[in-house]
Amino acid sequence: MSEIRIDALLPKEMAERAEQVGIRKAELPFLPLFTLAVLAGAFISLGAIFATVVSAGSMVITSADGTVFTATLPFGVTRLLAGLVFCLGLILVVVGGAELFTGNNLIVMAWASGKVSGAALLRNWAVVYFGNFVGALGTVVLMFFTRQYTFSAGAVGVAALKIGVAKSDLAFAQALALGILCNGLVCLAVWLTFSARTTADKVLAIVFPITAFVAAGFEHSIANMYFIPYALAVKYFDPAFADSVASQVPNLERLTMPAFFLNNLLPVTIGNVIGGVALVAVIYWSVYLRKPK
Repeated sequence: MSEIRIDALLPKEMAERAEQVGIRKAELPFLPLFTLAVLAGAFISLGAIFATVVSAGSMVITSADGTVFTATLPFGVTRLLAGLVFCLGLILVVVGGAELFTGNNLIVMAWASGKVSGAALLRNWAVVYFGNFVGALGTVVLMFFTRQYTFSAGAVGVAALKIGVAKSDLAFAQALALGILCNGLVCLAVWLTFSARTTADKVLAIVFPITAFVAAGFEHSIANMYFIPYALAVKYFDPAFADSVASQVPNLERLTMPAFFLNNLLPVTIGNVIGGVALVAVIYWSVYLRKPK
């Protein structure tokens, strides 16, 4: 008689589930794979939109004697709130069903077991990465036409531009390290969902690792496919707005297309792969799935 359990899966069972999920992902035909990747890019962008709004602006307070002053939340509190709301993106990906490049680094577990070919692994990564980019850029276009960046007297746009500048102004090694740490946490979040038996389990498994990476300022390549192009769109396609808030956004001139690709997307993508593969996939595979010689 088989044992009936309602508890979450144990790590050995999680590794076996991760391996089977990797096989299924690698075998997906092009069109469904690409469609789900576009969705994931849009889902992560929705989390980024939420985080941008939460990070925007300050509060104007009028005291009892009529004195007006501006109050802002402490840096850590703002980052914590931004991280919590950014979780929306990965929750939509995992629960709603979509293909995210950074999470798919875990397919390496199935590859290491010889159940997925190297060609199938790289095909999945290439299609999903491109699809994520398409989904993120589509969201950028739609969001630009909403003119949401003008909300709260331009505070949302200022926040978006500051985020874009900060991410475009990273040194290569710094962006690489931030990318490694980021996807270590993202893949740990996905790994924890393999233990889940309910939707609530999955949501709770996602919240703390994702909040931690955002609050700590780590770099996620797919999120940056929204954050930086959106800031670039505001800067170049509404120059009047950008000029009007330039005094509030230091180093706005450093926000450029080459800086996006060379200072951020390239090193962060490399770092994400290293973090997801080396810090999570390979370690758990070697502990739970590697066959003794």
